[in-house]
Amino acid sequence: MNKKYLLIFFLLFLTTAQVFSQQAPALQRQRNTGSPLTIPFVDITVRQPETNREVALSIQLLVLLSIIALSPSIILLMTSFLRISIVFDFIKRALSLQQVPPNQVLLGIALFLTLFIMWPTFNTIYESSFKPYSEGAISTEEMYRAAEAPLRLFMYNQMKGNPENIRLFMKLRGLAKPDNLADVPTYVLIPAFVLNELTIAFKIGILLFIPFIIIDMVVASTLMSMGMIMLPPVMISMPFKLILFVLVDGWSLITAQLIGSFG
Repeated sequence: MNKKYLLIFFLLFLTTAQVFSQQAPALQRQRNTGSPLTIPFVDITVRQPETNREVALSIQLLVLLSIIALSPSIILLMTSFLRISIVFDFIKRALSLQQVPPNQVLLGIALFLTLFIMWPTFNTIYESSFKPYSEGAISTEEMYRAAEAPLRLFMYNQMKGNPENIRLFMKLRGLAKPDNLADVPTYVLIPAFVLNELTIAFKIGILLFIPFIIIDMVVASTLMSMGMIMLPPVMISMPFKLILFVLVDGWSLITAQLIGSFG
């Protein structure tokens, strides 16, 4: 509900700004002549469309607003953010950390790493899609196709070595075997990419857990042999895990391996 009100407020702000920008020359003339200033009246009305073109424009506006509302999900599901955020959460759990570092910090790091990894893709989208469209060289549909192609290529490159998820969704949809990337619909490519990222992130998480589980087992066995059953093993093992993580420069190592995993 708050997002809805925020969107309405943003549209009202844009409308008001446009009206004031149109009235700026008249207001300047009023100041120069000394005549009293008048406050413009802003009227937003809802009426029946008169032509099919007005209906099409309204539908395009609704689609645009829907894309803006779904843009966080698009960033989460169609970029490297999903894998990075899951791996960072695995690291936090493997180290038995509760509040440090906060989830907001981990998500912020994952976001900036996503920008670092996806920058060539975003730059290609800007050069081939947004920039020509802003100059009037291509249409809206051409802009969408040009923006879609680099993202599709990025997602496909992550599944090139293991396209089983693409085959799964193509089979579930009853589609024929594709000959190349162009034959794979976007609505098939996106869920296949999501499953692929989840699988890879969980595999990385398992590998991260193994050394820390060994430390937990050694500490728990030592405490039991000493008869200190009432002392929680996590309280003793966490400093050792942190020492190991710092000694191997864990953040730099994991970051380098994550970036390298995207090819």
